[in-house]
Amino acid sequence: MLSVVNEDGTIETGTSLIDEIVREGARRMLASALEAEVEQYIAELVGQRDQRGRRLVVRNGRHRPRSVTTAAGPVEVAAPRVNDKRVDAGTGKRERFSSKILAPWCRKSPKVSEVLPLLCLHGLSSGGFVPALEQFLGSTAGLSSATVTRLTKQWTAGHAAFQSRDLAGSDYVYVWADGIHPKIRLSQAHSCLLVLMGVRVDGTKELIAIAEGLRESTESWAGLLRDCRRRGMRDPVLVVGDGAMGLWRALAEAFPQARHQRCWVHKTRNVMNALPKSAQPGAKKGLQEIYNAEDRAHAEKAVTAFERAYGAKWPKATAKVTGEVDELLAFYDFPAEHWIRLRTTNPIESAFSTVKLRTNVTRGAGSPTAALVMVFKLVESAQARWRAVTAPRLVALVRAGARFENGHLMEQEETVAA
Repeated sequence: MLSVVNEDGTIETGTSLIDEIVREGARRMLASALEAEVEQYIAELVGQRDQRGRRLVVRNGRHRPRSVTTAAGPVEVAAPRVNDKRVDAGTGKRERFSSKILAPWCRKSPKVSEVLPLLCLHGLSSGGFVPALEQFLGSTAGLSSATVTRLTKQWTAGHAAFQSRDLAGSDYVYVWADGIHPKIRLSQAHSCLLVLMGVRVDGTKELIAIAEGLRESTESWAGLLRDCRRRGMRDPVLVVGDGAMGLWRALAEAFPQARHQRCWVHKTRNVMNALPKSAQPGAKKGLQEIYNAEDRAHAEKAVTAFERAYGAKWPKATAKVTGEVDELLAFYDFPAEHWIRLRTTNPIESAFSTVKLRTNVTRGAGSPTAALVMVFKLVESAQARWRAVTAPRLVALVRAGARFENGHLMEQEETVAA
């Protein structure tokens, strides 16, 4: 079950996003497996030719798309077609290619739907891919270690191309930054995945970068941010992240013009950890009154009330709020329609909750490089279903430097008054 922490601390659960991701992942992985199976079949028979020297076994386009029902829902498949002109010497009949993965008559394949999610988890090394197929299908389904290696190279190349792509044409106005700790094998014991997700000028959300980092350190974040700058990324207007100082120090160097917004979900957790359990319910309500205030003035009054209630007994917990007021309330200077997204790093948390769900059930994904590629493939499948932010037209105004006060566009009001 997918769980997402809301800004008010409540938890929402649902399965629709997971179902969509599994269904899209099934479609992509099944298509890749069918292509690899055909490539291997043709490669093995490349030497067989007719009297004129022409190959007897060649690709011949694709079959008509058909819908295959899986446990994740219907998946449309357009299987590659093979023209096999060989003749069986014993029967005199033409040889025909028949997929061992998906039979020509197949319209319902629960086994395929069971194994495909595992291909993402185990399938990024030839040593884990084939056993996974054997476990669920009873055979290697026509995929040798060499074929798996070719598939792995394709996915790795796709990830490498993503990590080196030009960012000059992608103007990210808002950026969320967070360190994710899925249970996968990384290079070092204290490594994590550093993730950058952004909102483009048209309001669409997009994964910017994902890389391995050590303890969310300044050096790790600086390396990632410098690389984005080198590839043409311009300063975002606002960056939303947790309280990890490594991020903010690196951000000040790489993108000095960006404003900072602390994540309220992370802040709430940090404050609760510094309070006794008896004081946590009231303190949590006090924090909600701050970030749910109708405007900045009321939020600042709520901060004062929080300090008055908890400052004397628990000064360390209170200082976590009073020491970062500007960074915690920065979202009030942006469109009110965007506040719910700018208060927290939930866009990253939501996207990666499915990744965590699927990586938590595996014992590893081969090498650290394979593990990183695996996570990238999962996020890549999910990205097609990410929704644009509310009121996307306002994102361009933010980039243009329009002034918002307590969520309202001031230039527009001044023009009307004039």
